[in-house]
Amino acid sequence: ALTVRFITRRFIGDYDPTLEMIYRHMAVIDGEMVHFEILDTAGQEDSLQIEEKIKWGDGFAVVYSVTDRCSFDEVMRLCFLINHIHSSPKRSGGSEQPPVVIVANKKDLQFDRMVSTQDGENLSKALKLPFYEIS
Repeated sequence: ALTVRFITRRFIGDYDPTLEMIYRHMAVIDGEMVHFEILDTAGQEDSLQIEEKIKWGDGFAVVYSVTDRCSFDEVMRLCFLINHIHSSPKRSGGSEQPPVVIVANKKDLQFDRMVSTQDGENLSKALKLPFYEIS
């Protein structure tokens, strides 16, 4: 839903979160036309699958739900994997890290919240990554 919102500027409430999709999108960023290929993962990958997907990416939005503590607990592992895979000497230009941002989703569901804003901010500070809480 987050990816579709970015591309279409509309909120789609009905979607299949277990369906993996690649979206293609063009946007003007800082006066330059940028072509995006966004891999929206199903979040159910095993270790080998997630490593292949991390190798594929040039930038990452690591998204968790504030209503799901387990998704929050995965953030540190995913950020570690991104850092580890992209700093590998096997990658060309292995020293440069891709941009990564931590995104807490479902901010509007206050009564179902299991992860506080403070938890997200603390994690982002520990990992030295930008943090946004959205709805």
